[in-house]
Amino acid sequence: MNQYDFGTVGLGVMGSNILLNVADHGFSAAGLDLNPEKAALFEAAAQPGQSVFGTISPEAFAQSLTTPRAIMLLVPAGVPVDMAIESLLPHLETGDIVIDGGNSYFTDTNRRFMALKEKGIHFFGMGISGGESGARFGPSMMPGGDKQAYERLRPIFEAIAAKVNGEPCVAYLGNGSAGNYVKMVHNGIEYAIMQLISETYDLLKRGLGADDEQIQQLFADWNQGELQSFLIEITAEILKFKDEETGSLLVHVISDWARSKGTGKWTSQNAMDLQVAVPSIDAAVSMRNLSAHKQERLLASQLLQNAASDDTKTDLEPIFRSLQEAYYFAMITIYAQGLAQLAAASKEYLYEIDLQEVTKIWRGGCIIRAACLESFRKAFSDNPGLQNILLDSDIAKTLLDRQDAARTIAKLAIDKGIPAPVLLSSLSYFDGYRSAVLPTNLIQAQRDFFGAHTYERTDKEGFFHTIWE
Repeated sequence: MNQYDFGTVGLGVMGSNILLNVADHGFSAAGLDLNPEKAALFEAAAQPGQSVFGTISPEAFAQSLTTPRAIMLLVPAGVPVDMAIESLLPHLETGDIVIDGGNSYFTDTNRRFMALKEKGIHFFGMGISGGESGARFGPSMMPGGDKQAYERLRPIFEAIAAKVNGEPCVAYLGNGSAGNYVKMVHNGIEYAIMQLISETYDLLKRGLGADDEQIQQLFADWNQGELQSFLIEITAEILKFKDEETGSLLVHVISDWARSKGTGKWTSQNAMDLQVAVPSIDAAVSMRNLSAHKQERLLASQLLQNAASDDTKTDLEPIFRSLQEAYYFAMITIYAQGLAQLAAASKEYLYEIDLQEVTKIWRGGCIIRAACLESFRKAFSDNPGLQNILLDSDIAKTLLDRQDAARTIAKLAIDKGIPAPVLLSSLSYFDGYRSAVLPTNLIQAQRDFFGAHTYERTDKEGFFHTIWE
């Protein structure tokens, strides 16, 4: 029966949309789900003439696929992935390929990679970004695993991926868990940019008293220029969407307790393991955590009231321009931190990640797609060994031209009592990274004073300890 080119396990929104995307591009597609209704709905959603097959039987599913089989798992991360693999194993053969398309933690991917390698089966961890619409019409995909086995997947993936200037937003990214790792950092960057947008919104609304229409129009205008990005685009859409029940903007009746699935936290945790600084991402994770303490914040809002603000009418137009430049400044440093983490992880875990490919496939389909990514791609093309995009002369000039605006807006947020941890962290990262000398020599002295941890000197080699008292 082996007639279907590609299969997925899990026919929820993502799984069925990926397969329908596959079918749209002339490939035959099979899907497995424990729910017979989902299998039937998948078949019913196909267009006339498309070759699709939905089943609840792992055996029938495996038998339906051409060999070597290409099977993508689109089930929740964690135990469900292991359960899906176990259900498939009796029906797989040497050379078959299993792809985990969820947000699995990269160490879990390493474990599965090695376990299946012993059985002669290729395992890929692949990040997919773009949500349900991207899955259906063109996601950004980040696969990592065996490079030779990727050739079986490449024609299908390149066909269904988003395109920018005719180039598919998918590429082989590296060994082992490289794909899941890149997606993890993608999500960390996503956390920070979303927080930066919310800080900008908060400063405009609470800090400056701008009305809803002004704020919405500002984001819409920004999306037409250098700040063009998916997240700015959807922010402009959100800020004009009315709630049918109340008639007010829907955003005004949405809880301020921000949920998360953990990928931002993983990015921060692993950055600390690698000793890579990602303070803007750390700040974004911390603010989501802080948002959960709603009752405490309500009490604190009464006890720790801000001093009365100046009610003098402010000319907002100059501030809007400074905000635009400050946002751009912070956004660039957020990407710089994430990409620097990828560079360090590639060395530590032997991924061999090509950062030009990463920035290239992030230009379309994914949640953090933005116009500025083309300048990053060019920077890595000109200098493949670039460790941080802040060391690219063109990007450095862009930041230098905008740093005054970033400082002005940071001061404004502080004066207004508006929390802006990502903006402030981005400035501190910039200032710290460009400092030829940091005050950490004092920290070294302190460590030696209280713990005899020794220190290094600037004038000679070796480690030294001083009796300070």
